Amino acid sequence: MSYLRRFILMLLDVFLLVFSLWLAFFLRFEGRLTHREMDLFFVGSLGLVACFLPLAVFFGLYRSIWRYASLRDYLSIPLTISLAMLPLVLGRAFQVLSIPYGVLGINWFTSLMTIGGVRVAYRLIQELSPPQKKETKRILIVGAGQAGAMLLRELRSPALKQRYAPVGFIDDDPAKRGCAVNGLRVLGGREKIPQIVRENKIDEIFVAIPSAPPRALREIVSLCRTTKAKVKTLPGLYQLVEGRVSVKDLREVAIEDLLGRAPVAVDLDEIASYLCGETVLVTGAGGSIGSELCRQIARFNPQKLLLLGRGEHSIYQIHLELTELFPHLRLRFYPLIGDVRDRARMELIFAGFRPGVIFHAAAHKHVPLMEEAPDEAIKNNVFGTLNVAELAHEYGAKSFVLISTDKAVRPTSVMGATKRLAELVIQDLATRSKTRFCAVRFGNGLGSRGSVVPLFQRQIARGGPVTVTDERMVRYFMTIPEAASLVIQAGAMGKGGEIFVLDMGEPVRIVDLARELIRLSGLEPGKDIEIVFTGPRPGEKLLEEVLTDKEGMMVTQHERIFIAPPDPVPPDELTMALAQLQEALAEPAACLAALRRLVPEYSPSTGQGTSEAKVRRFSVAPASKGGGEIISHKGTKITKAEEKNKLI
Repeated sequence: MSYLRRFILMLLDVFLLVFSLWLAFFLRFEGRLTHREMDLFFVGSLGLVACFLPLAVFFGLYRSIWRYASLRDYLSIPLTISLAMLPLVLGRAFQVLSIPYGVLGINWFTSLMTIGGVRVAYRLIQELSPPQKKETKRILIVGAGQAGAMLLRELRSPALKQRYAPVGFIDDDPAKRGCAVNGLRVLGGREKIPQIVRENKIDEIFVAIPSAPPRALREIVSLCRTTKAKVKTLPGLYQLVEGRVSVKDLREVAIEDLLGRAPVAVDLDEIASYLCGETVLVTGAGGSIGSELCRQIARFNPQKLLLLGRGEHSIYQIHLELTELFPHLRLRFYPLIGDVRDRARMELIFAGFRPGVIFHAAAHKHVPLMEEAPDEAIKNNVFGTLNVAELAHEYGAKSFVLISTDKAVRPTSVMGATKRLAELVIQDLATRSKTRFCAVRFGNGLGSRGSVVPLFQRQIARGGPVTVTDERMVRYFMTIPEAASLVIQAGAMGKGGEIFVLDMGEPVRIVDLARELIRLSGLEPGKDIEIVFTGPRPGEKLLEEVLTDKEGMMVTQHERIFIAPPDPVPPDELTMALAQLQEALAEPAACLAALRRLVPEYSPSTGQGTSEAKVRRFSVAPASKGGGEIISHKGTKITKAEEKNKLI
């Protein structure tokens, strides 16, 4: 509100106060006002105005934009009037003033009616003025709860009422059927969506149920798809941190809405206690999970946040984004270009900054590419982790969190085997270091650079076909912000040597994911966009896991985080094996043999449709000085558990 408008509103309040007091005298004395009553009126007016204006400023009566005013804003009016009249009441009680109590009582009521009435009338005029119908979209709101009511209130604001015309609510609660929320009727349950859209010529449907489980949201979206109305939804509760709902929060329904789970709750106090005021290093800070970790860590006011990565463009991008999101912390963000495989560069960084908390997200994660270059996977995922972890130990870091993967469980790929070996490295260090080493294991990040979602979206944009490796292929999915929140929480819980396992919910068939993405694009699978099955690629398995049979599951205080108990190898044995692995880097086949010795559960898979040349290249592993063994794969076998998941 401009200063001129505030000044005009102050003058209006002064006039209304004086008029209200005069009206109180007039009514009390039935219009017969003598000189004595007029003198009391002038004295009372001066005292009332002198008390009211400072109190009105203090309670924010001139800060509020009254067309958007809340109940709290309106309640401040009677409070201000009551406190402003208190000196007059006390003056009458102690016989300093002789204004009758009857006048004071009438004046309180008339002041409230005039000062409050003007504001209410202004709000009503704004709300009841007819919108411009040619630009107005007819809106159906799904969810007549708190979020829906808040959304309706904003849709009716003067700024938006020209664009939106709410028609009614949809809610499954039988108690709400036929009732009205803020004057707007609940027209029925979700089963009536097609009928209501058709009869009321609805243009857009707003789903205002942030806490809706994915199954319910899928049903609602499926019903909405039978209509021509556009569908938008609010993000989940873990994204609406402050609990406020606004039209600007509405967005198109995304795949994570349909495949997500219950909202993530983190212990903010516990997280803040180990990140606030600390120097935090994030390796792989330009990647999907690394950059999201940086965004969330910055919220907890670290002393320094070190953004380490090999790619200058990605590090530049996340550094620029953080300085825009957190301008007050811009001098605490340090973009660092470096390779975790370069021990000298890493030592220079540790010596210069001495980080107290390290999140190690740098890794090669692309399964087929790592099958082609196992030596690079070992250098980065194993020895890169070893470099950073040993320096964390040597420089006395408080906490080290390794970002691992569900592909480390009974790995069939080079990538999975190297990540499992990285887990063994930090478990070994945890047995002899004051640094709290732990690993966090989870599945695929929805929308991450290496996930299938961006690939499917590009294929759909080109008109198809969408390529799926196998109809039975099943994966666990978690949104990147959700995974980052749980990784940070797990870091606060680590005591040393744990492998934290995130609850990934129910596994999802990749073909179902592809179909949902096609439908979200407004197309029909098999009709507008074809789905083609290409066969599993080298290193892929049909069903990912998060625990091996030998690992037991232990609960933590967080319902979404579990612990696989430490299972380290003897230190001397690990040191010798790593030395052998280092020597084997010159020959891919030797690398695979060394990996198999270090990770006995590693069972290489060549996938289906792989060329014979690739099979020969990566399947020959020398088992002894006298010769070698050939690992042949005629195809991927499906277990009963995997077959059962075909129905998921």
